Amino acid sequence: MKLIFRKLEKDSSGELKLVAEDAEDMWHAYNLIAVGDRLTTTALRKVKKESSTGSVESKKVRTTLKIQVVDVDFDTEGGMIRLSGRNVAENQYVKMGAHHTLEMELHRAFAIEKDNWDLICLERIDAACDQMKRADAAAVVLEPGLAHICLLTTNMTLLRSKIEKSIPRKRSGASGHDKAMLTFFDRIVEALLRHVNFEIVKCILVASPGFTREQFLEHMHAYAVKTGNRELIENKSKFVSVHSSSGHIHALNEVLLDPAVTSRMADTKCAKEMDSINKFYQLLDVNPDKAFYGYKHVERANEQQAIQTLMVTDGLFRACDIPTRKKYVALVESAQENGAEVQIFSSMHVSGNRLTQLSGVAAMLRFPLPEVDADDDSETDSDSEDSEGGNA
Repeated sequence: MKLIFRKLEKDSSGELKLVAEDAEDMWHAYNLIAVGDRLTTTALRKVKKESSTGSVESKKVRTTLKIQVVDVDFDTEGGMIRLSGRNVAENQYVKMGAHHTLEMELHRAFAIEKDNWDLICLERIDAACDQMKRADAAAVVLEPGLAHICLLTTNMTLLRSKIEKSIPRKRSGASGHDKAMLTFFDRIVEALLRHVNFEIVKCILVASPGFTREQFLEHMHAYAVKTGNRELIENKSKFVSVHSSSGHIHALNEVLLDPAVTSRMADTKCAKEMDSINKFYQLLDVNPDKAFYGYKHVERANEQQAIQTLMVTDGLFRACDIPTRKKYVALVESAQENGAEVQIFSSMHVSGNRLTQLSGVAAMLRFPLPEVDADDDSETDSDSEDSEGGNA
C-alpha cells in the first residue's frame, strides 16, 4: 500500500489518501472502509449528451466522485471492493445525494475521510504500508489431477492458481496415466514460476496424500536441470514435503498444524499467528483457567490485567454498528496499556478461521483465573455469538 498523504486532526478525524498495489492491499482497504465514511476516487459514469444534429449520444466519462458509504463488499476471488453510497460533493455529472456504485481497482488512488481514525485503523495502515510485510511463504496442495497454489501472508491465504486435469487410471502396460501425470506436473511447475517470487518467499510447502508430492518434487527438480532453470535449482532447499489428507485447499489447515511445518516456517510472518492459535488450543486442554475466549470472559480477564496475549479477528472491527466496533477497539487499547501482546488475525487466513470458531476473540493469561464462571450469562450482547465463550 502506498500512502500519498495523511491529514489527521486532534479529535482523530481526518483524511488519508492511499493506493492499493496488490491483492492484500485491497483486503486492507476493505477493512479500513466503514459505513458512514466519505470515500473519494475516480469512476466511469455514463452520460447522455445531445449532438448538434439533435440526436442523443451516450458516452462514458471519467470523473471524481465523493460518496458517503452505505454498503461495502469484498469479492474474495477477484480481489475487488464494491461500494455503494450517495454523492456528497458537487459534480457536473452526478447530482448531490444521487446513489452511486463504485468498484475500486488496483493502482487507482482513493481517499478515506473518517470522523474517527481509531487505533486499529492506524495500525493497519502502518502494517499495509510497510514494504517488508509481504507474502513470504507459499504452498502447493495437490493430489492426482488437482492442485492449488497459494501464497501465505500475515493476513490472507491467497489462491493464485487451481490446476485440474483428468488422469486415467493406472493400468499394467498402459502409458496414459504416466503421460497425464507428467503433463499435470509440468502445469504446476509453470504456475509456480508464474506466481511465486523466490526472492521473497522463504518456504514452499508441497502437500499431498500418498507419494504424489515426492513424485512432483522429483519431476520438478528434473525439469529444472533439463531446462537450466536457475530459480528452481537455487531455491531447491525452500521446498518442504508434508502430508495432507487431500489436494483441496482446506487441507492447508491441517498442514499448518503440523509441528514440523511450524518449525520450518518459523521465520515466516504467517507462522506467528498459527503458532499462537496452536498454543491457545493446547492451553485450553491442559490449563483451561489460563485460556479464555468470548468477549465477556476476555474482558473480565483484562480488567484483572491477566492477559498475556490477546487474539482478535479483523472481522469484529468491520461491525456495521459503531458501538460494537468501539467495544473491541477499547478492549485492544486497554489490553495494550496493561502490557498484553495484541495480535489481529485475518478472517481470510486459516488461523483467523480457527479463531472465528472461538467467537473471534481469545486470550492466553499470565496467571489462572478459576473464579471466572464460564456459565455466567448475566450480560447479553446483541452483536453476535462472540458474547458466548468460556475458559473450559
